[in-house]
Amino acid sequence: MIGEVSTRVEEHRPAAWRHDFDLVLQPRRGLPAFHFHELWQFRELLYFLTWRDIKVRYKQTALGVVWAVLQPVLAMILFTIVFGHVAKISSGGIPYPIFSYAALVPWLFFANSLQLASTSLIVNPQLITKIYFPRIFLVTAPILASLVDFLLAFVVLIGLMVYYGVTPDPVGTALLLPLLVLAFLVTVGMSAWLSALNVKYRDVRFVVPFLIQLLLFATPVVYSIQSLGEPWSTLYSLNPMVAVVEGFRWALAGGPALSATTAVLSTVSGLIILALGAYYFQRTEKSFADLI
Repeated sequence: MIGEVSTRVEEHRPAAWRHDFDLVLQPRRGLPAFHFHELWQFRELLYFLTWRDIKVRYKQTALGVVWAVLQPVLAMILFTIVFGHVAKISSGGIPYPIFSYAALVPWLFFANSLQLASTSLIVNPQLITKIYFPRIFLVTAPILASLVDFLLAFVVLIGLMVYYGVTPDPVGTALLLPLLVLAFLVTVGMSAWLSALNVKYRDVRFVVPFLIQLLLFATPVVYSIQSLGEPWSTLYSLNPMVAVVEGFRWALAGGPALSATTAVLSTVSGLIILALGAYYFQRTEKSFADLI
C-alpha cells in the first residue's frame, strides 16, 4: 500500500522535481567485497590523488627529486661499509655495492610506500567526511606516487650495471614486471590493513617504522637467501618481498636464479596478504567517517 502511494505521488510530481541519480549508496550485505565497477568509475580521481602526492612530496624541497636517488645511494654506501667490509657478509662473488643496491631499489619502494600509505587516511579527514569515493584510492595513491622514486633509483641501478660490467639475465629481466606487481600488491594489502587500524588506533603510526625495520632484516637485502640454508630459506620465502628482492638481484646484479619454491611461496603469501588487507579495509570502511 505504501509503495503504491509513493508511486502515485512520484507520478504526480512536476518533471522539474524529478531527479535521476548516477550513484545510489546502499548498505552492503554479506561478505565485504570491492565493487570493481566503482574503482573504474572513479579512476580519474585516482590519477589526481596520485599526481597530488607526487607534487606534495617534493614541494619546497631543496634537492627535489634528488632525494629519490640519494636515499638508496647513501644506504648502499652504508651497507657496503658495515656489512660488506666490516661484517664481511658474503655476496656470492658479486661486488657488494651492486649486490645491495639491486635489493634496495624494490625494498625502498615497499618501505617508503608502506610508511606513507599507512597514514593516508588520517591525513585526509576532510575528504573522507565530506564526499564519497572508494577510500582505497587514498591508500593506493601514495604507492603509485612512489613508482616515480623507484624509476629514478632504477636508472642509477642501470648505471651501476654498466660500471661493473654486469649483463642482465634474460629470464630474470622478463620477470621484473611481475615481481614489481607482486611488490605493489603486497604493499597495497599491508597498507590497507595498517591504514584502517590507524584510524581506530592512532599509535599504529609509531609501530610502522619498527615493523619496517624488522622486515628489513627478515628480507635478504644485506645478505643472500642462499647463505641461510634449509629450512630457513624456505621459511623466509613466506615473506613475499623475498622473491621480489632475490628476483631483482638475479636479473640485474648477476645473482643466483630465483628458485621456484621461493617464487611460489612468496606469491601465494603476497596474495593472501592482499586478500586479508582488502577484507579488513572493506569491513571497517563504514566507520572511518565517524572515527577520523
